[in-house]
Amino acid sequence: MSDKLTKHSQNHSSKPVWRVIPLLNATGNVQMAIDRWLLQKHQHGKHPPTLRFYTWSPVAISLGYHQQKYPLEWHNLTWQGTKIDLVRRPTGGRAVLHQGDLTYAVITSGLSASRIQAYTKICEFLIQGWRTLGINLHYGKAGRGYIHNPNCFATATGADLVMDNGCKVIGSAQLRKDDFILQHGSMGLNRDNNLFSQVFGTEPVNSIQLPQHLTIAEITDALIAAAQNCFTIQVEVKSLSPEEWEDILRSEE
Repeated sequence: MSDKLTKHSQNHSSKPVWRVIPLLNATGNVQMAIDRWLLQKHQHGKHPPTLRFYTWSPVAISLGYHQQKYPLEWHNLTWQGTKIDLVRRPTGGRAVLHQGDLTYAVITSGLSASRIQAYTKICEFLIQGWRTLGINLHYGKAGRGYIHNPNCFATATGADLVMDNGCKVIGSAQLRKDDFILQHGSMGLNRDNNLFSQVFGTEPVNSIQLPQHLTIAEITDALIAAAQNCFTIQVEVKSLSPEEWEDILRSEE
């Protein structure tokens, strides 16, 4: 994440300020704890709207908050000699394999919109950002039948983003508490096809075909710039402090 973004954000003091938390690699349980903590703090007026990006280590499968049906063998899966985590998200939706992906999270409020309208509003920065990187994405379409499939990426709803060929590459899920929203989603970048097939019993067709030499830092910079434009905001890039880490971990005890 470049210093250019931070300096640029300081030139427009009249715009609302969102916090951007730099890319963070951690376990699924920790990542979900951070997202829950950010939403709770924002609800209580103790934290501004936030945009962050993160990766999962070790590899994990995240389940939707209400998801009850999934293969029992998922509890015993391994990848490259390490057990795959099984993690419960605070948001809805189906299971997502977090390997070779990049996750975004937006915590905000004041959209005054229906759930699908809020998805559309938030996802606009993803569409715009990926377009600047040469990838065209559109909203998916699927009926309610998707709820019977444990694999989030098997179908694309109006809350998801697909490529021109219809392949879903970004699956998002949302938690709303009154006027406050947590939305996070997985962007497939470099999935292990064999692992995906082992987990879901089907071939993956959803990784973004990235231009050569494109880095995660360049991706996140493009998405942050798009968020500034779409939400008409300035951003402050700020890592989690030791005190915040302590509060986050305490909240999960």
